Amino acid sequence: MSRLFGSVRARATLAATLVVAVALVAAGAAVLLSLRSNLLGEAGTQAERSAREVATELAVGTPYADLSLDVDDRPVQVVDDDGVLVAASEDLERITGTGVDAVQPRPAVSPGGEDDDDDDSGESLEPGEIGARITVSDGSATIDGDAEDYRFAAVPVKTDDRGTLTVYAGAPLSAEHGAVSTALTVMLIGFPLLLAVVAGVTWLVTRRALRPVEGIRREMAAITASEDLARRVPVPATHDEVARLATTTNETLAALESSVERQRGFVADASHELRSPIASLRTQLEVAAAHPELLDLDGAVADTVRLQRLAADLLLLARLDAGERPADARVDLAALAREAAEGRTGVRVRGAEGPVSVAGSRGQLGRVLANLLDNAQRHARSAVEVSVRRDGDTAVVAVADDGEGVPAADRERIFERFVRLDAARSRDDGGAGLGLAIARDVAVRHGGTLTVHDAPAGGALFELRLPGV
Repeated sequence: MSRLFGSVRARATLAATLVVAVALVAAGAAVLLSLRSNLLGEAGTQAERSAREVATELAVGTPYADLSLDVDDRPVQVVDDDGVLVAASEDLERITGTGVDAVQPRPAVSPGGEDDDDDDSGESLEPGEIGARITVSDGSATIDGDAEDYRFAAVPVKTDDRGTLTVYAGAPLSAEHGAVSTALTVMLIGFPLLLAVVAGVTWLVTRRALRPVEGIRREMAAITASEDLARRVPVPATHDEVARLATTTNETLAALESSVERQRGFVADASHELRSPIASLRTQLEVAAAHPELLDLDGAVADTVRLQRLAADLLLLARLDAGERPADARVDLAALAREAAEGRTGVRVRGAEGPVSVAGSRGQLGRVLANLLDNAQRHARSAVEVSVRRDGDTAVVAVADDGEGVPAADRERIFERFVRLDAARSRDDGGAGLGLAIARDVAVRHGGTLTVHDAPAGGALFELRLPGV
């Protein structure tokens, strides 16, 4: 049961059925109340009409014996000021709801004598006048053996010789009871059928709507089981939320596949790069262990330094790939460029006199400048020039050399990891192919860009652009 209602389709069906059920119950109750109110009002109108007809006869002096009390077999009572029944329907056997339970009239003791002008309803009536106010009540009566519920209307009338009389006339409520009962029966039968139809339609519609989602789930389960990130989930041709979900899922799979392939390549390249200095260092140590006089101490130190730098580069790349956010410190690029160029031969810094500030990590941005200067010095013939300036809201650092430059076809490839374009970027020169890749990754993490162009002196011009503060 928990598994059944754990599905979206079951919950949607249940929710739709409950909403419709509540709406039907509310609408049904409103219909029944309205129907009952209208029928009771109609019964009250009929009872008042009958009472006024008898009151009219009394107002013109019609004797009790000549009153029209048996029309339509409805109960009628005529009561005097003292609450004495003076006239009633001929076959009336029992009555309740009028306040006078008597069914056999008693003869009048006197013709009425003097009487005040106020009847029980509070109205002041003139002789021969019928009261405008009526009193409505519900009760029952038995006429000629037939018991039934009635709505009674009480109408006062002032007579010349009999004082103020009250006429009670009833209208049957059988039509109201029958109509309400019929409507209730129809609702009790029809509502469950309607709810069943709603539940069935909702179940079928949601199953059809969620069928693509189930296809996506099955394909994702298959991808997980096979670990084949080249597979893609089916995209329905509905152009709705499900289709957009499938498209986004495929985009995520593509990004994941690319990331995994990049990670595999990175691990393979890193293993290859680490193998060489480790193997060289091990060889030198093994030779030194057997022949101490042959120890190449400078070479061992160089391999150790190279291994240390490579490990630091790999660690930084791993942190960048993990999404590490740079610090939000204020960094002066002009001062950072002068600091990075200090002690380097053939490097000249020019540009902004004042600070050119950006927000970010001083250590990572210093690493970018150091990598760019290392690369420029490796390729320059004689000189490297660093310029720092502002371009609107952007801080720009340009590093130019007078070397051979970078071919247009390779200007994006050089930012890939472990890429070397020529012998000048060999391992012996200290390049593992990570410096420019690290520089671009750091630039992107800081919301900027790193591109390469032709330098005025004919070499390469690396331009770092970062949002200024």
